Amino acid sequence: MLTERVARTEEPSPPVSSTQYEDRPLGQALDFLRVLWAINHGLATTSRYMKSRFGVTGRQRLIIQVVNEFPGISAGELAKVLHLDPSTLTGVLQQMSQRALLQLQPDSRDRRRLRIQLTPKGRRMSHMAVGAIEAAVSKTLSNVSPAKLKATREVLTLLADNLDRRETESNLTDRATPA
Repeated sequence: MLTERVARTEEPSPPVSSTQYEDRPLGQALDFLRVLWAINHGLATTSRYMKSRFGVTGRQRLIIQVVNEFPGISAGELAKVLHLDPSTLTGVLQQMSQRALLQLQPDSRDRRRLRIQLTPKGRRMSHMAVGAIEAAVSKTLSNVSPAKLKATREVLTLLADNLDRRETESNLTDRATPA
């Protein structure tokens, strides 16, 4: 009797196609996360393409566009605009400065702060049509009603705030926990 049970459990299950898994609902939160991960993957893939084709990543292109819009922005202000940790941004800014895309200058009133300007090369890059990510976003947004765009922005902003809040709570908890 035991051998019959073992034999039954060892029978191979019928093959399952990957589309049966791809399209299978996972619940509201996981289905939403699946879309976010697809976007994350698309951003990373397109950014690598931009780097190999145009010499700048998607993030670097965004930095160029923001600095073009706000010449003289401080590194701290730029970090807030981009929702990046200032230490992460510092490395990117230094790389871009070494590649003559940005000019980093100490603030005349507070030498600890850096002010960021585009170099002539950075200005040329800001006017080039290298924004593959920007183009995809623009194309997508052109097909979305203002009401849907507003609702989407609200949901994503709320999610970003909740994720940021978790990070802050985690940091506070980590600091409060004795070693």
